[in-house]
Amino acid sequence: MKMKWRALIFFGMAGLVAGCAQLGYFVQAAQGQLSLLSEARPIDDWLSSPDVEDKLKGKLTRVKQIRQFAARELALPDNDTFTTYADLKRPFVMWNIVATPELSLKPLQWCFPVAGCVNYRGYYSKEDAQSYAAELRAEKYDVEVSGVPAYSTLGWFKDPVLSTFIQYPDGELARLVFHELAHQVVYVAGDSRFNESFAVAVEEAGVERWMAVYGDEKTRRAYAAYEGRKRDFLALLMKHRKQLQENYERDVSDDEKRQEKASIFKSLKDEYLVLKESWGGYSGYDRWFAEPLSNAHLSAIATYHDFVPGFKAMLAKQKTLDKFYDAVRQLATLDKDERHRQLAQFGNVTPLTAENVHVTEQAQ
Repeated sequence: MKMKWRALIFFGMAGLVAGCAQLGYFVQAAQGQLSLLSEARPIDDWLSSPDVEDKLKGKLTRVKQIRQFAARELALPDNDTFTTYADLKRPFVMWNIVATPELSLKPLQWCFPVAGCVNYRGYYSKEDAQSYAAELRAEKYDVEVSGVPAYSTLGWFKDPVLSTFIQYPDGELARLVFHELAHQVVYVAGDSRFNESFAVAVEEAGVERWMAVYGDEKTRRAYAAYEGRKRDFLALLMKHRKQLQENYERDVSDDEKRQEKASIFKSLKDEYLVLKESWGGYSGYDRWFAEPLSNAHLSAIATYHDFVPGFKAMLAKQKTLDKFYDAVRQLATLDKDERHRQLAQFGNVTPLTAENVHVTEQAQ
């Protein structure tokens, strides 16, 4: 009951802040979050039930181990997050919308209480997401609708383990748990690149440490293959994103830009098929191409990676995760431009000016 009232108060305030035009959106968000919480039961209850299959029990046991490791070895929050499990009976917990102008990679932003301004808008119903996407497309925006397996409420609620990701290979499962818990350590409203790059740096350091203790040869090989495919795919996206950016900056007519845009996306699809063949036909990224490709797909591919080198350099300097988190908290107090400047300097990189979407494989 406490969580129910907390959700109603939180989203009720959000609706008042946003005004009537946004009220319907916040109502679906409140209902979705409450439904999620109502479906969740303690992991130990699932483990003790004779009706739960052994495969799921094995995964839930692994999550408990990962969760304990996160608190003990990674100094991540030791709270009720990921101590319950919910079987959602759908492929994703929610669906995110990203939108851009037809001839630009600059994404639209939506602003919310707590999270600040972000480059996506989430719906718990795929149909609702597609309906809003249709409205944006009618206004001539490029739009991507993508399924989301997990998200963080930043400690506001007891985020459960979900059926949408529980069957991931163990290395990817650990990565996801570490990533979402990292958002509870440091989160700056309105700075997606900072938040997501930090969480990626924590997840990578965490998986490396977890593998050293619990990973067998099979698990290490599987995760190395996952990381290799992700690097290949991101390089492919970055290449074509750069081509699109250069196209939109050309001093030519809009029609010429549209023609080149179509050519770039065709090249992206063709090169992906070649890359997929080099992976032995692995299809984990196929769903990324489920909708017609658009700027929205490529508008923000650096959010989760742009500042990772800077955060890794900070971790190497601080040596321990506790000191690293303290240094990141201090960095978070600076204004956005100075934060970004220092991170770019730490990592010896020039950050992109646009923000990005997270690219993940589809669980097999």
